[in-house]
Amino acid sequence: MDQVLIIGGTRFIGRYTVSEFLDADYDVTIFNRGNHDNPFADDEDVTHVPGNRRDREDLVAARDECDPDVVVDCVAYFPEDVRVATDVFADVDAYVYVSSGAAYGEERVPKREDDTALASCNEDEATTDSSATYGPRKAEGDREVFAAAEGGVRAMSVRPTVVYGPHDYTDRFAYWVDRVAVQDRIVVPSDGMSLWQMAYVEDVASALRIVAEEGTAGEAYNVGDEHAPMLSQWIDLLAETLQTGVETVGATERDLARHGLTPQDFPIHRASPHLLETAKLRSLGWSSTPHRVALQRTVEEHQENDRTGRQFGPDRDVEEELLDDLTE
Repeated sequence: MDQVLIIGGTRFIGRYTVSEFLDADYDVTIFNRGNHDNPFADDEDVTHVPGNRRDREDLVAARDECDPDVVVDCVAYFPEDVRVATDVFADVDAYVYVSSGAAYGEERVPKREDDTALASCNEDEATTDSSATYGPRKAEGDREVFAAAEGGVRAMSVRPTVVYGPHDYTDRFAYWVDRVAVQDRIVVPSDGMSLWQMAYVEDVASALRIVAEEGTAGEAYNVGDEHAPMLSQWIDLLAETLQTGVETVGATERDLARHGLTPQDFPIHRASPHLLETAKLRSLGWSSTPHRVALQRTVEEHQENDRTGRQFGPDRDVEEELLDDLTE
């Protein structure tokens, strides 16, 4: 039986990656500092090796303890993390880096792995932990993967777009679940025409396993839902899932500005379309979960754990003032 070492493995993408490899009959070891609750603490099929992924000696100790065939790196946030890991795990059968659709440096529709330029990353950006440097750091991590592959490492990259699903601690998608579930009328910026392709978390996990097994060294693979609804369509899908109705009121940038808001104050809104081409991943046998299935699982967990995401959008009082203004 093959052994997989998952760096991370307890919060969101890592949590589902553990389950994906378990279901595929791998022996699973997770490696992290133990700062978050471990959902596999009582699972005898999952071994936990404590350590800091930014400490090379800890990585070496984890490698020596579990002797992995596959390494999935869920928490490599700096290029140096990837550089060190691809060296420590140079002899494994597969090293898979969780990159991001944010790694792309130009706005194209769709963004293709081999055609769309990656973001640049200078020395300061490579070591600065901020939202502004996230994409550049992920892009530089991709370049570290490519360099390792040129040196003979079977290293690959998976680039998810924004991920949603049960146990999403970011609560970005939860904002819209809550609004549709609780309110009769809601504001939708830009008339709901925002297109930001998303990726269901279980599909990201399956992509990581499939790339580990079937991918080509030195290649990157986009992952995102095969159908990319606009924001207004997501709201319709949520209403159907919640078996409710909700009136959506579109608001222009000028409408929002009168109330001190911008379209970007609403989660999952993007000024320009963000769509990743997934044909390369699909050629390996991957496919995405139907939205109705993904949303049912997501909504159930969000409601069970009181995820509302209200901190990520406008206060309801402000939204009601805007609604009154727009419907006078």
